Amino acid sequence: MSGPNPEPEVLRKYSPRMMRWFARWLHGYFRRNFDGVRVSLDGEPPAGGDQPYIVYTNHPSWWDPVFFIYLANVLIPECRMFGPFDAQALAKYPMFRRLGCYGVERSTRQGAAEFLETSRAILATPNTTLWITVQGEFADTRQRPLVLQPGLAHLMRRLESGIAVPLAVEYPFWNERRPEALARFGRPLEVAECTGKSVAELDTLLADRLTETLDSLAEEAISRDPARFRTLILGRTGVGGSYDWNRRLKAWLSGRKFDSAHGDDRK
Repeated sequence: MSGPNPEPEVLRKYSPRMMRWFARWLHGYFRRNFDGVRVSLDGEPPAGGDQPYIVYTNHPSWWDPVFFIYLANVLIPECRMFGPFDAQALAKYPMFRRLGCYGVERSTRQGAAEFLETSRAILATPNTTLWITVQGEFADTRQRPLVLQPGLAHLMRRLESGIAVPLAVEYPFWNERRPEALARFGRPLEVAECTGKSVAELDTLLADRLTETLDSLAEEAISRDPARFRTLILGRTGVGGSYDWNRRLKAWLSGRKFDSAHGDDRK
């Protein structure tokens, strides 16, 4: 007679200490590479809890995985973060196994089955979040209609309770040399709303919620108004080199305080 299913490797290898260290390191890393890291004031995430909690996202950039790690640690600190990772890529970056990532073989039935099994085991553990890039590959934020991989819909059909929260991210340039890292969370989809729906119907519903969130974030990004966001990190300003030296000299000669920012209101 077989015993209970063993705890997945990703839960055993997860290191809270390494996650805390990495999140602190990311703060400085983002400050050096972005003008600002901001989350929409009209789209912050619901608090984590005992029910299964999934964050599903678009996938515009190489920055996404580390951006998600930072957001999870700052905005939902009460929950441990986990997420699927391409198996071949994870073999190259094994450190991410300690940060809640588990390998998934794409485009195979075995890989799909392992994704569902591991994801359900994670979500059965209290105070966890599962972060999934549902497009499967890099895609422009303006791409419409959204094409989602079916894994999330299959997973939602197998859960008895929980929420799936859409997350839109993009990295536009505003008034400074470095880009912005912007995020907005959308309307959660309750597992109870999925009852009786087919995978295709769920895909459409999930895509509509994410599209709605992306469109709202795009409107905020176009405004270039940081007051519409909660600023998590404010980066370094200015171009540097002789350009900023000349600007500094002109400010000194005119008796003004030098401000390296180009915008009038960065905060």
